[in-house]
Amino acid sequence: MTGPSRPSSTGTTPISVVLFDLDDTLFAHRRATVAAITAHRAALGGVIAAADEIAAARRWNELEETQYHRYLTGELSYAEQRRARARGFVEEYGVILEDHEADAWYDAYFLEYTRAWTLHDDALPCLDLLAAGGIRFGIITNGDLEFQTAKIERVGLDSRVEHVITSGELGYAKPDARIFEHACSVFGVAPSGAAYVGDRLRTDAIGASAAGLTGVWLDRSGAASANELAAARVSGVPVIRTLTELPAALGIRG
Repeated sequence: MTGPSRPSSTGTTPISVVLFDLDDTLFAHRRATVAAITAHRAALGGVIAAADEIAAARRWNELEETQYHRYLTGELSYAEQRRARARGFVEEYGVILEDHEADAWYDAYFLEYTRAWTLHDDALPCLDLLAAGGIRFGIITNGDLEFQTAKIERVGLDSRVEHVITSGELGYAKPDARIFEHACSVFGVAPSGAAYVGDRLRTDAIGASAAGLTGVWLDRSGAASANELAAARVSGVPVIRTLTELPAALGIRG
């Protein structure tokens, strides 16, 4: 079945490839971290387990944002950012961890995290709708290739996507235009013939738009500020709340 001509950011080239961010776009990363840190704290007992669950989950997510960014910029190794997250979390409760203790603490958390791996409920229905329109799929993710591939395989995305592009493999990360350009070259498509969907406005959507793709911002929480919405408009970035809105946002019909 051949779908209709599809608009792109230039209005002249049909979109034939849709590239996705992984964490918190297709894969329910934040949901898994909350479940994991809650379960891990309960297993530890004592003052850490007695802490407020909502505040603890927020603190863990903030540490991830900070320390993972340090890894992406090369300031920390992958193992070091994990230790920094573990140490930063327990320091609030007066606990000091040596390297081997931080590694063990994170490993125990990570086991709970892997148990909670799932896709967002709208992920597969969206891919099905796009596939009916003849669209090809790929993933661009800031992360380690082996780790991200494990998640992709566990949730069954490996049979859906043609290529997975990671910053860990290339040595540069979103929003660097080179990672988007590389993905397009792997697919053999001009940037104007590709779209990129992610949950971060500047890292994902505006970064992709600046590289010549159609960038789409997935604002699941609906918490976009007036300044963010204005920045999206200036960059020509559509804003959607769920992936079910993506085919219409791209003008794609099965």
